[in-house]
Amino acid sequence: MGNSKVKILLRSMLVSYILTGILLITLAFLLYKFRLGEKQVTTAVYGIYVLTCLLGGWLAGKGARQKRFFWGMAAGCCYFLLLFAMSCLMQKGLTGNLQQVAAVLGICAGSGMIGGMAS
Repeated sequence: MGNSKVKILLRSMLVSYILTGILLITLAFLLYKFRLGEKQVTTAVYGIYVLTCLLGGWLAGKGARQKRFFWGMAAGCCYFLLLFAMSCLMQKGLTGNLQQVAAVLGICAGSGMIGGMAS
């Protein structure tokens, strides 16, 4: 993988995480204002994963110009890996079940791949 491909992935992840931050702050405000239930918050968080990985995959595919689905999926997987690593560090280990972790990986990788194909 060339240096430019690494830059493309890093840039797409940076944009994805900035958008994630904005959307999570918005969700926190909505949670405070409307006292959302756990199911609504969980659904919103999954929606945030989909939106941000779609955007990251789209940016990665746009930048790579070839094998767009692969670079989109790579962006989604990188997004997940950083999310997973930070979650493990914050929780001091793996919390949640393996099925939930696999679902989030699938959501991130799939959304990134769709974003890459759409670019």
